[in-house]
Amino acid sequence: MHVPDGFINAPVSVAAGVVAAGAVAVALRGARRELGGTSHAARHGGERAAPLAGLVAAFVFAVQMLNFPVAAGTSGHLLGGALAAILVGPYTGVLVVSVVLLMQAVLFADGGLTALGVNILLMGVVTVVVAYALFRALVKVLPRRRSSVTAASFLAALVSVPAAAAAFTLLYAIGGTTDVPVGTVLAAMVGVHVLIGVGEAVITAATVGAVLAVRPDLVYGARGLTAPLKLRVGGELVDAPAPAPQPAPVRPPRSTRTVWGVGAATAVVLAAFVSFYASTSPDGLERVAADQGIDREVRDHGLAGSPLADYGVAGIDDPRLSVGLAGAIGVAGTIAVGTGVFTVVRRRRDARRQDRGTV
Repeated sequence: MHVPDGFINAPVSVAAGVVAAGAVAVALRGARRELGGTSHAARHGGERAAPLAGLVAAFVFAVQMLNFPVAAGTSGHLLGGALAAILVGPYTGVLVVSVVLLMQAVLFADGGLTALGVNILLMGVVTVVVAYALFRALVKVLPRRRSSVTAASFLAALVSVPAAAAAFTLLYAIGGTTDVPVGTVLAAMVGVHVLIGVGEAVITAATVGAVLAVRPDLVYGARGLTAPLKLRVGGELVDAPAPAPQPAPVRPPRSTRTVWGVGAATAVVLAAFVSFYASTSPDGLERVAADQGIDREVRDHGLAGSPLADYGVAGIDDPRLSVGLAGAIGVAGTIAVGTGVFTVVRRRRDARRQDRGTV
């Protein structure tokens, strides 16, 4: 759902950019809490979370290259808001998707430059807010076990995609550059993105479930998952009395090198090799735009002549090699930029706490 330049007029694009910038600013403040903390364990968690958040960004980038068919002549791809929010937290999730969209727009001419704010708002803010709000509500009512987290991830991801499609329709109703009935656009956008949402839900649930199986401590949305101990009294189950608080032993944090290495290798394989076999059909937004005529004012990307435009390396004639190198470059670049951003965010948190004398 990368909106190109020309779908939404300049005033609405600017307004969306301002809202997106405000959301990113709020996310930066919130991410400092998610990536760092006040306790000994939390500080170690922050040290682990910064590179892991960069890895999540690279993984989202890689999976977004894997368009999957959803209908005749139409494909879809991961948006990633739900996955990022559940793995590393909602504030950090907004930043994760924003980093991915920035890399795609600047390096690969994917998504318009003037529409970058629109894309961050739709894919990085709406999806995260909708998905994480629904995820938390579901986790509260479902049994407190890992399977519930996976099920909540599935439903949250499923709903987040048509929600973003509806938000696009709202922007189009306010500032669309073509005269197409809004009801027609809404029906077409939500209809096809419900199907794409199923794919998003499968990918999100599978990824969250896989991380839960090996390192549940790394899943932000699974914190506090342990259910209270039950005792049978008079034939009924009641909560056991809470044990007296004991000082927590100081333990060295578990290494994340294996998880990071496996995750990075998986992202490279997906982007550099598997992406060549992805569907070449237009995605949901492109299909709706072509069918309904809302792409009549579309403009070429300002960086359409860049060496990595359209996920290929200029000058390399072998398409498999060209796509593979572009994917590998994208993963490496996203890891580097993402990890750098999140490390700076965490260190600013630590520096502020040191200035206050609390660390």
